[in-house]
Amino acid sequence: MRPVIIDKVRIFDGTAMLGPGAVEFADGVITRVLTEPIAAPGASASADVIDGAGLTLLPGLIDAHTHVFGAESNLELALAFGVTTELDMFMGPPELTQALCTAAGERADLADMRSSGLVASAPGGHPGHAMPLLPTVAGPDEADAFVAARQAEGAHFIKIIVDDGANHGMSLPALDRATVTALADAARRRGLLTVAHVSAGWSAGLALDSGVDMLTHLPLEAALDDAFVSRTADERRVAIPTLAMLEASAPETPSRPRTGRSLAADPRIVPYLPDHARTAIGEGREGLCVEKESPEHHFTHALASVARLHRAGVPVLAGTDTNYRPDRACPVVHGASLHTELALLVEAGLTPAEALTAATSAPATHFGLSDRGVIAPGRRADLVLVEGDPTKDITRTRSIEAIWRGGVRFDREAYRGRTAT
Repeated sequence: MRPVIIDKVRIFDGTAMLGPGAVEFADGVITRVLTEPIAAPGASASADVIDGAGLTLLPGLIDAHTHVFGAESNLELALAFGVTTELDMFMGPPELTQALCTAAGERADLADMRSSGLVASAPGGHPGHAMPLLPTVAGPDEADAFVAARQAEGAHFIKIIVDDGANHGMSLPALDRATVTALADAARRRGLLTVAHVSAGWSAGLALDSGVDMLTHLPLEAALDDAFVSRTADERRVAIPTLAMLEASAPETPSRPRTGRSLAADPRIVPYLPDHARTAIGEGREGLCVEKESPEHHFTHALASVARLHRAGVPVLAGTDTNYRPDRACPVVHGASLHTELALLVEAGLTPAEALTAATSAPATHFGLSDRGVIAPGRRADLVLVEGDPTKDITRTRSIEAIWRGGVRFDREAYRGRTAT
């Protein structure tokens, strides 16, 4: 395969804008990054040269919280919108998870994938109350065996559920502090990160007290207070807010229409959506993190929490919590909804460049994906070429010109012809 050079292009390298310059890649790896255009007259003789004038090259996007449900079609949908890696936060059975992770690692027509596999939760709790075969953790003494079993099944990190079911109109048992602490300790001994699903202020506090590495979701009933935020920063924890899911789940107000729903009418998005995905974005109500609304729930609380966490220096990662599949009308869909997440992070106070970092180099750094997330020599050629400058207008990430996964160009138009109308 001939080397590819993208010339005269703005380069967002994962943290900052460079260029206009040039990026060369070959055999799936970035070989050169130049901060000036290539002027050598013989360059086109040995490489395929793409004119990047007026365009911006980004690292492949990383969605730090998804649910793939074993569906290859979800990983293809993700890739069609520039998401080259998904971090799956609950999937089973283990043999299916392993098989899909292997396939995603080998195939250039799917987003790559890492997964927690099965989640840790209390007996009879969320989500095990509806999944009687799901392994649970009854107390601290069972934590080590649970983590060992997940690691043996190939889990890349450990997902811990701290949720009493209240957001779903139920009162369910939840993991206590001692058990969550034991899980976090057991994972740490084995070199695995822990990600805690939190459902409210009390569960966020319990997770923080228990020493988990990352919190995913944010309370809707109130913004995180300064003491919580300061401690999160001091203890070097990481936040994955999942604003796209929280916005879809919180009550809508006349003064603030849902940003996520607007994807269903965005001409940069719609042509590449399967019909069922477009309908789910516009009308779907399945798979939300809140099924029983409370008058205390306001999406603005989540936005305020993100602003406080970011100002305090807490790493904020872009993750959607998509749990869409063709038979499940979740309005947060693979790939497309990461562009909603980016817009919401900017609404919360991140600059567009900081939001891009939250979807590229930051998740790569914090999940140990050292081969991707930045545009630099030696890194994977996971790349997205977009029109305009998304560091000035974050919605420019939706204006996709080309996508490469491991140096192989994804045929977006062929995908459109197969799946969309």
